[in-house]
Amino acid sequence: MAIKITDECINCGACEPECPNNAIYEGGVEWAIADGTTVKGSYTLMDGSSVDVDAKNAALAVDTYYIVPNKCTECQGFHEEPQCASVCPVDCCVPDEAYQETVDSLIAKKDKLHS
Repeated sequence: MAIKITDECINCGACEPECPNNAIYEGGVEWAIADGTTVKGSYTLMDGSSVDVDAKNAALAVDTYYIVPNKCTECQGFHEEPQCASVCPVDCCVPDEAYQETVDSLIAKKDKLHS
């Protein structure tokens, strides 16, 4: 499952540079699949819809940092544990129950983002 940032976030920004998929954004900042990945062309999101990888998407949060579930791999294939959670000083990077994914699917997502 993806990781999410809860409302307890203090906006310290410690998590953002730790993400190998560039899935973490500051509140209010638009995101794109292409940011920090090698994907070109179009990309199929977890809901089955397809987007241009360079298209800017609306921020998922305004007041706090947020994680784009379509880019989060829980650091599978990079690290032993999610790096955002390991550096968060207030423990607000937690599993997002809305996105149930297996280790194999997270690795496949990682491989797709970094082909």
